[in-house]
Amino acid sequence: MHINYSLHKITDADNFSFDITDYSKFKYGDDSIAQQFGTSLAKGFIETHLEDLNITKQLVVISSPYCFIPTATFAMKNYFVFILNRWLATNNYPSLQEVKVHRTITYKEDYGALNAEERLKLIGNDSFHIDSSFLKDKVLLFLDDIRITGSHERMMTKMLEEYHLNNDCYLLYFAELVNKDVHPNIENFLNYFAVKSIFDLEGIINSDRFAINTRIVKYILNSEPNVFQVFIENQSLQFINLLYDMAIGNGYHTIDAYIINLAFIRDNLLAERSLISS
Repeated sequence: MHINYSLHKITDADNFSFDITDYSKFKYGDDSIAQQFGTSLAKGFIETHLEDLNITKQLVVISSPYCFIPTATFAMKNYFVFILNRWLATNNYPSLQEVKVHRTITYKEDYGALNAEERLKLIGNDSFHIDSSFLKDKVLLFLDDIRITGSHERMMTKMLEEYHLNNDCYLLYFAELVNKDVHPNIENFLNYFAVKSIFDLEGIINSDRFAINTRIVKYILNSEPNVFQVFIENQSLQFINLLYDMAIGNGYHTIDAYIINLAFIRDNLLAERSLISS
């Protein structure tokens, strides 16, 4: 049994049932909005699928795949789990378990700008891994922020088949494009609605509710070096360290497009502050 559920349906490119400014900020690490989205998704899922269901198996939540740096969905997942766990506890069901889908390839391309064929070709080169023995006889809740073409969903289904997992699954999304006449690059419109330049990120980064993710790291590191240098020199030492360590953890120091900007951090900002051992 594979059941799809989305809280919001996108039927055209001009009208949305959610705040698209908030969505854009969420994609770049606004944790307060991640809380709103995760909470509303959990409540909608409970009302639609769980309230009248006799739960007899352990539920396991699985956020969108990542290597080292979490995705924006990961922040939303945290609050989804909090709300769902409260409901489960109230109804005397076991609390959620959690499993990570590991991915082995990272890329600099902006996924939201691609069409369905290009998306599938890009992620088709990726490799996903999961602890299949832990999942035996459990109900899986796959969580993502948006469904546009279903490419990631197909890769998750393929992964389950490769591991011979026949679990019941729910594929849960904050929003879903249901009108196939709308081009998939509507995702880029949503992603960049509130972020037109690297400097639009400062309000998010400097708030007390910032959660770093892959999108913001890639966006910053992909900036032109002269723009990047102006931006990064105005950031806190704490953020500079976080950005640098997350980038290395994801192997971004091996990607040509990011090498110059990471070298600037290493050779100037960190070296001059004695944060790199000689």
